Amino acid sequence: MCGIIGVISSENDVSKIIVDNLKKLEYRGYDSAGIAIQNQKGIIVKKEVGRIDIVNKKLRLSSISGSLGIGHTRWATCGGVTKENSHPHTDCKGNIALVHNGIIENFQELKEKLHKNGHTFTSETDSEVLAHMIEDEVKKRSSLRDAILNILPKLTGRYALVVMDSKSNSLIGVRNGSPLTLGLGDQKKFISSDLQTFLDYTNEAVVMHDGELAEVGDEIHLFDINSRKKKKFQIQTIYRKIVRAELGKFPHYMLKEIYEQPDTLKKTFDHVGQELKKLRMKPLHRIVIIACGTAYYAGLVGSYYFEKFLKFPADVQYASEFRYRDAIVDDKTLVIAISQSGETADTLAAVDKARAKGAFVLSICNVAHSTLVRESNFTLTTQAGQEVGVASTKAFTAQVQTLLMFCMYYAKHKEGYNREKGVMEMQEVASLGGNVKEVLKGYDSIVKVASKYSTHNNVLFLGRGYLYPIALEGALKLKEISYIHAEGQSAAELKHGPIALIDKDMPSVFLALKDDLYDKVLNNMQEVKSRGGKIIAIATEGDKGILKVADDVIYVPKMSDYVSPIVSVVVLQVFAYVIALQRGCDIDKPRNLAKVVTVE
Repeated sequence: MCGIIGVISSENDVSKIIVDNLKKLEYRGYDSAGIAIQNQKGIIVKKEVGRIDIVNKKLRLSSISGSLGIGHTRWATCGGVTKENSHPHTDCKGNIALVHNGIIENFQELKEKLHKNGHTFTSETDSEVLAHMIEDEVKKRSSLRDAILNILPKLTGRYALVVMDSKSNSLIGVRNGSPLTLGLGDQKKFISSDLQTFLDYTNEAVVMHDGELAEVGDEIHLFDINSRKKKKFQIQTIYRKIVRAELGKFPHYMLKEIYEQPDTLKKTFDHVGQELKKLRMKPLHRIVIIACGTAYYAGLVGSYYFEKFLKFPADVQYASEFRYRDAIVDDKTLVIAISQSGETADTLAAVDKARAKGAFVLSICNVAHSTLVRESNFTLTTQAGQEVGVASTKAFTAQVQTLLMFCMYYAKHKEGYNREKGVMEMQEVASLGGNVKEVLKGYDSIVKVASKYSTHNNVLFLGRGYLYPIALEGALKLKEISYIHAEGQSAAELKHGPIALIDKDMPSVFLALKDDLYDKVLNNMQEVKSRGGKIIAIATEGDKGILKVADDVIYVPKMSDYVSPIVSVVVLQVFAYVIALQRGCDIDKPRNLAKVVTVE
């Protein structure tokens, strides 16, 4: 997963623009960074391990003069985190430079052939292989564009490329499974992984599709990589207010985004409510929810909503597994694909498979111009806004809220629907922000409890019903940002194995709200207590009885069971944040993780 950018400018300020853009792309990767600039000296390449600001300060990237260049911020997939493996990569003579996002699956075979033909490699990456392959084609007197088109049929994998050479005053971009967008300004042109990067300069964009090559110079040309024929393209005007994610009073983006949830829940409620009125679907006999990571847990909560409100089962699958299964979907299947970025590689591949089998694809996504939105039959767009922290918070609650609203909306068409009850239920969803605000008022009490457990290296999260997926999500948040080993389980499954782990050094976080399964969860807590385990309970306000069982209690407002996942997860987000903070972890950019997973 990497961020790539190419810029052509009418002035010699391209290096500064690239560095500024790389800062905006750093959420896609932050192991290393580098740029390649074309000027009178040829191609100047500078790169190093580290974050953008550190590399820029060390190498003075933004001071290199030139009007054409490329840049890259990396999250290592092929080859370790070293300067040599950083991008851009060049050919033997340094006349060709490229940046790459994705994976070339057959690169070892290609590399061996190139090595036998006299090529010398300086990195372990699949990306460098591409530069040498293009070099061979250029030696045959191919233009840069034709050289790239000649090597593409030999590649196996999903990728995006931006390529330059020392002679041409143009950039070549190729999209095959990883996002690329062109930005067309009067004085500057862009090729980028994310159109947000260039909106300061232009709002005129061309969103590339898989199987396309773009040649960006004085003019823009788009080609089909198979037929090599020119294609017509549509210039879109992006009417989007640029809201820069500034920390303000907050020390980390994750904490800022946790506190933004009352507002994002309200915005999502209003927006999704309007979108649902436009959605029309034919009768269905199956519902499948596909997602990865946090979005998968949102889908699990959604499966409970389908049963409660629509009396219809929903099968929840990891997109990474769905894409390789003999999926039983057809034209009477609704596939709901959930992704914050809309660029998650496994989810996109699963959607391709579902659509090929005739399924109607409904996406729940936070980025309106993403690939997932374009590839779906209909999209419910969450209004979480830009989420900078790698560990998802506000995007998750917006996804769960959207699934809940979807089920409530279609419940109105079910026989025996109680309109008065339905209105009251929807009003409770509309007031979710108030409950979240109440939770955040208790921030100091969460800090007090979390601080007691920040030195533990193992934690269990346990819940039942609607709160079982929240136990899974709570465990994921803690492991993501604090590097503590955490497991989420159904509390009912304690006796079927996990109880063997219980001792004084294994604290258990119980989601023990006053719902239909409250007494069952209390029994599970007693089982842990009798074996010397420490218990942290997330409980309903006013529940004094739980104090007899739990060592520590964090209270949340009294609410209906179907909205409890959205409110109670906020406690676990803060809990994870505080522990990571006290352990000195890099909260917004945890090790080994990237915000957008664009590779398999």
